Amino acid sequence: MPGGRLTQQERQQIALGLADGLAYAEIARRLDRPTSTITREVMRNGGPTAYRADLAHRATERRAHRRRQTAPRGPEAPGQAHGRDAEAVREYEETFTTVLMQSGMPKMMSRVLACLCTTDAGSLTASELVQRLRVSPASISKSIAFLESQGLVRRERDERRRERYVVDDDIWYQSMMASARSTAQLVEIARQGVGVLGPGTPAAARLENIARFLDFISESIARAADQAREVLHTKPATTSGGTAEPASHR
Repeated sequence: MPGGRLTQQERQQIALGLADGLAYAEIARRLDRPTSTITREVMRNGGPTAYRADLAHRATERRAHRRRQTAPRGPEAPGQAHGRDAEAVREYEETFTTVLMQSGMPKMMSRVLACLCTTDAGSLTASELVQRLRVSPASISKSIAFLESQGLVRRERDERRRERYVVDDDIWYQSMMASARSTAQLVEIARQGVGVLGPGTPAAARLENIARFLDFISESIARAADQAREVLHTKPATTSGGTAEPASHR
């Protein structure tokens, strides 16, 4: 399997594959690349509907140029635990951030949440976030306030009385339940419209169908979240060699 960065020709093939409606795995197979490479490339450059090979190639060149200008990072830069590839981790965090942004979360808040989620401890102090993301303390403070308001992070004090920002095991459960509640509100509004527009009219029928559809979705999300909640608390199993691997769940 070839290594190295994607070439401009490969990016053009990715764009053609997306235009043809090919799955990431099929595009990866044709280019003899890992599927994760294609996924990361597309998601960090506009997503499947907005990906452009020329823009993606120029963006990659700019990122490489910035890295050359800032390297070496110096002794204060955090090291990588468990023998991880620092560049692969950085690129993954960028991809994670992009996906969060495409779900509607602002960029800085997405960067902070992605950073917290990819730490083994699941928590960082403000100064650690400033150091890792290379942004101002004010940016971190604003992002944490937003994420806290959404129930995605919480604050706690460590043994040195420093404030730490924590991503709970339950944040995705709480996020799904919030989504279900938001969808349920749309159901209520749609059904109010039926009465306003007059039962039996085309507009009212449309709103009633929307309400029925969203009601089913909302209930399904809430039910599935409750059933799967324990998955979020599954701890990694330890192999005979002492390394951790995800525990299976049925």
